[in-house]
Amino acid sequence: MIPQLAINLTNSHILGKFVKDSTSSRKNNQYFQTEHLKVDLKGRSVRGGVVTMISQGCKFSLTLGSNIVLARLLTPQDYGLIGMVTVVTGFVGLFKDLGLSMATVQKEEITHEQVSTLFWVNIALSLVTMLVAAALAPIIASFYNEPRLIWITLTLSAGFIISGAGVQHGALLNRQMRFTSLVIIDLLSTTGSLIITVIVAWNGAQYWSLVWLPLSSAMIGTVGTWIACSWRPSLPKLHSGVRSMLVFGGNLTGFSIVNYFARNADNLLIGRFWGAQQLGFYTKAYQLLVLPIQQINGPIAAVAVPALSRLQSDPRQFRHYYLKALSFVTFLTVPIAAFLMLMSEDIIILLLGSQWRAASVLFQVLSISAIVQPICNTSGWLYISTGKTKQMFKWGLFASLFVVISFLVGLPYGAQGVATCYTVVMLLQALPCMYYATRGSSITMLDVWSAVNEPLIAALISSLVSFGVKTKIDSNLERWETVIICFCISTTLYLIITFYLFRKKDFYLSFLNSFKQPRA
Repeated sequence: MIPQLAINLTNSHILGKFVKDSTSSRKNNQYFQTEHLKVDLKGRSVRGGVVTMISQGCKFSLTLGSNIVLARLLTPQDYGLIGMVTVVTGFVGLFKDLGLSMATVQKEEITHEQVSTLFWVNIALSLVTMLVAAALAPIIASFYNEPRLIWITLTLSAGFIISGAGVQHGALLNRQMRFTSLVIIDLLSTTGSLIITVIVAWNGAQYWSLVWLPLSSAMIGTVGTWIACSWRPSLPKLHSGVRSMLVFGGNLTGFSIVNYFARNADNLLIGRFWGAQQLGFYTKAYQLLVLPIQQINGPIAAVAVPALSRLQSDPRQFRHYYLKALSFVTFLTVPIAAFLMLMSEDIIILLLGSQWRAASVLFQVLSISAIVQPICNTSGWLYISTGKTKQMFKWGLFASLFVVISFLVGLPYGAQGVATCYTVVMLLQALPCMYYATRGSSITMLDVWSAVNEPLIAALISSLVSFGVKTKIDSNLERWETVIICFCISTTLYLIITFYLFRKKDFYLSFLNSFKQPRA
């Protein structure tokens, strides 16, 4: 009886293990297989884009509201101190991901073993970056001659290991185009971190309240991705086939490094040679400018990259999808940048208070570059979705060189000189940027121009008319009344020109119609 019982128990154990492994395998496969996404790729993309943009509207309101409150609780010097540190910690933080999240999203076929290996690579990289950032703390403080930066740097470095633990879980959700889950996580992390930051600032923590912002956001975001994504990593394997993904991520990280250095060298130089106050004005102007643009460009990019990755083997559909997305990005971002340029001083004073008036000139100059930046940013979609991160890295080296040179040229004239030279370079490199990205693909420069020219023309006309109205009514009305009137005129005229003069009403409303279509 005992041997038979042992055999039955053994068989039961094997059967149970088999059932468990099969269930685990099915659970894992749901995050790796992507064929089912192609059945309704357009519908998923549009619905995901709309859901994400709605959430970004909520996020924009939350962030803008907190900025208004924090600008009155904190000083430009508080922002300048954090800006000094984040220039360095942000650069070091690029290495915690190493582009491996996008490698997971882009790769056509992927396995549990590969993602598990990438997960542990991300953990190891996060730990290393945390230690490196901590080691740099005294050097940063010495460079700026500001002892307070030591503890700020040490505290911020803890965020690397926290956020690194959620990189691959977030990538799997993105790969499966589960945008609703990603949206909920993003909103929760944004809302929670902003509430914590405002409470801490209200209680007199000064610049330390800004340290709490990224730390609390990372914690909430990582916990959220682990809850939303039921995949769990196994131990890493040496021969899991991740070499090509590491090469992909390495090139992408190379681009991110040179791009980050180029985009943050201005903060480094202004902080070093002109002090925390000018840096505070500069960083706040730049942050306030990119805030509304990011709420549009970010969600569309999050949807476009996985969708284009699924279409990389179909050049015709790839071209059609990219150009439509490019046109939509331009349609939404260009009039915003133009309006911000027009109403720069009024917007800065209304939102931040009169103590931030010096930031309005910087805000106006930088807003000119924001007209072309969202368009150029879409070139990254092409590189990443087709796996051409080596070409992306080469372009980053070329473009970054000229951006840094522009900072050096403008530095003797303060923050305004840096902003002006940066804007000039961004305008000059727009055409080369798009040409290099589309070279050798099914997309031509004529296609790109056809996708963006009408929104650019409509924004120019509506802005000129709105500016004419502003000069007539500016001295007779309150500041907020002028902003509202000019916004209504500019928006109405822009929509009339785009929808009826250029006959694009049906084209753009098709996004809404696709959103209403039922899931396949």
